[in-house]
Amino acid sequence: MQQRNRRSFLALAGMSAVGAVAAACGSNTGRPGDPPPSTAASAGPPPSTSAPKVTLQQWYHAYGEDGVQDAVKNYAASYPNSLVKVQWNPGDYDSKIVTALQNSAVPDVFEAQVKIDWVRQNQVVALDDIIAPVKNDFSPAVLAAQTVEGKVYGIPQAVDTQVLFYRKSLLQAAGVQPPQTVDELIDAAGKLSKDGVKGLFVGNDGGVSTLTGPLMWSAGLDYLKNNNREVGFDDPRAATAFGKLHTLNTNGSLLLGAPADWSDPGAFIDGLAAMQWTGLWNVPKIRDALDEDFGVLAFPKLDNSGAPSVPVGAYGAMVNAKSAHVDEAKAFVKWLWIDQTNDQLEFATRFGFHLPARQSLVAKADSLSSGVGADVAKFVQENSHLIGGPVWTQQSNTALSDAVAKIAKEGADPVAQTKTAVGVAQAELKRLFG
Repeated sequence: MQQRNRRSFLALAGMSAVGAVAAACGSNTGRPGDPPPSTAASAGPPPSTSAPKVTLQQWYHAYGEDGVQDAVKNYAASYPNSLVKVQWNPGDYDSKIVTALQNSAVPDVFEAQVKIDWVRQNQVVALDDIIAPVKNDFSPAVLAAQTVEGKVYGIPQAVDTQVLFYRKSLLQAAGVQPPQTVDELIDAAGKLSKDGVKGLFVGNDGGVSTLTGPLMWSAGLDYLKNNNREVGFDDPRAATAFGKLHTLNTNGSLLLGAPADWSDPGAFIDGLAAMQWTGLWNVPKIRDALDEDFGVLAFPKLDNSGAPSVPVGAYGAMVNAKSAHVDEAKAFVKWLWIDQTNDQLEFATRFGFHLPARQSLVAKADSLSSGVGADVAKFVQENSHLIGGPVWTQQSNTALSDAVAKIAKEGADPVAQTKTAVGVAQAELKRLFG
């Protein structure tokens, strides 16, 4: 894997929550435009007569969008109280962070999504004191990604999401309204499948990777509930929702075997599918190709007892508990990700199509003030959900992914398969909490 942009963080979040996702890596989805000027290979404040008290090491994964690396170095260079050296990390960043937290005082500051094991092993520092004045400015789902047992361990930096894109002209020609329920989505996909065009593309695995969460949420359920102490899909409605994916996989309306997977807009742009579930990051490419002949929807509700939904993912700025400079590291994180709102807005919106993590900044983003951007901002504010979360383990994830795959692709009994996944998730919660 090469450089990874913010789109693939959400893809990888989906992987950890619902199985093997072909996470998009390496290609550039940044907006056109010149990046900010680079100040130095190793970012730090301008020379002064008095040396900084400490040097902080800050790590980022290798974003694919042009300009991000120079921007974060410039942010670090502007910090007056410490020398902040930015390290760019191509390759398997997540594994590198796990190793560093186990064995090293470096990095002092890094970006990630907290894991319960890191908290249990005292590897990361709670940041409740610095986020407290603005905590309500973050959407609950975004903040939940950085929260374990009521404590916040990361300050969310920017938000990615996925939505249902549809071709306005194709729906109009077929007499189809944008679907508002799962059954309407199934019906629309069938009516739109004609003349060599499939109605819907949700990934080459038939939606197992992308739609497990949205299907649960459509029924008003979730991965976990009651402060992550109970399985959230131990309910007959979960089996009903998962069964809808089998219908989609057997009625001939899904595009399968596309040249690129769901995280790339190629199938939608090239007219292979009238609707596609993909990421907000693809709006610039889709607009360039189709002008205004597209709209976006949240994943529809199952019925009137459910709700529409979109998934959210967000890296957060975190502090290594082994750092020799914990207080200074926390001060820097507060300065950059709490105080410097202009930099936060630039980070989220200049280098691709993303949302600021803070709701007050969404209102200031020109790209989110009208049209598709405004629609997505509303979805995130009203209907966003966290994929899995810090307490959702790999064992639970594998069990649920396997169950949904068997339901969707093999026609296995949804009730029995869901019950099996529930049992594994319950055992994991017992292991974690007793």
